[in-house]
Amino acid sequence: MLPDFNRLKVFYHICLQTSVAGAARDLNITASAVSQSLTKLEEELKTPLFIRLHKKLVPTLAGEELFGILQPFVESLEQGLESIVSRKKIPSGALRIGSPIEFGKSYFPGLFAAFRNLYPEVVFTMMLGDPSQIFPMIASGELDFGLVDAFLTREQLIRDFGIYSIEPLIDEEVILACSKVYYDQRIKGEHSYKNLVNKEFISYQKSSLPLVNWFKYHFNKYSTDLNRVLTVDSHQAVISGIKSHIGLGVIATHIVDDELKSGEIVPIRTQKKDVINKISLVILQDKIPTLTEKAFINFLKKDIQRTGTAKKFLTSSHT
Repeated sequence: MLPDFNRLKVFYHICLQTSVAGAARDLNITASAVSQSLTKLEEELKTPLFIRLHKKLVPTLAGEELFGILQPFVESLEQGLESIVSRKKIPSGALRIGSPIEFGKSYFPGLFAAFRNLYPEVVFTMMLGDPSQIFPMIASGELDFGLVDAFLTREQLIRDFGIYSIEPLIDEEVILACSKVYYDQRIKGEHSYKNLVNKEFISYQKSSLPLVNWFKYHFNKYSTDLNRVLTVDSHQAVISGIKSHIGLGVIATHIVDDELKSGEIVPIRTQKKDVINKISLVILQDKIPTLTEKAFINFLKKDIQRTGTAKKFLTSSHT
């Protein structure tokens, strides 16, 4: 059984002041109340905690052991409480953020550094993954909030959106593309559904949804039996597969803008405009953001506007 915490607090201050009177001053209570609390604590532990020498109280071996347990706990508690109070005044502490893999790797480290220049007491943990990973972690409280994409890595596992607040922040242009070599050998300028659907494809993870969604958007037809010759776990791996002439893959244009301009990668265009993938901010609907969370989210939104990040994700390099 744990002793009464108030008695442990009294004991702690007696040790610091080496007297009942000093502890009474620290705690703003009477010396009699201090003495009574010490007596009850010694009765609970069934051992004396102090020896009286002249006007001082000297801890016994048991008293020294108990103080050794209490001192780091009390100091840690004081620091923790100060941190909690300070976070209400100035951004500090840890932020746990989820993000799409490629976007997170390319965009967030620089943003974190800029934010820490203003608020050096803030530290970050970043989880890179697809919506099927990020949504549940936000729901369980493992992440404070996250950014998710709505097309490239969308999974059918996400069903209950009602508990989330979802705010679109960035439009990302998405295309079906292949290498120039593959295009000349296998596509030959024929962008019809009949021609494309029978080609080789590079799929993102186990799901073919980006490919299926591309065909549904452009041709209003679901194609679930595509010939997936390579399945990978990242956007960059899809691009590598395309550059290796393996087949067609769905990618974000801003990541391969140079290759599109040089002609190394060829986009498959139809009469419809390219697909727009929405990268959105996701927070639990009933969550009350901390000062630190509010400050970073505002910083994120202002940075997107200031740097034109949203526009950079919509390339003008059409072939």
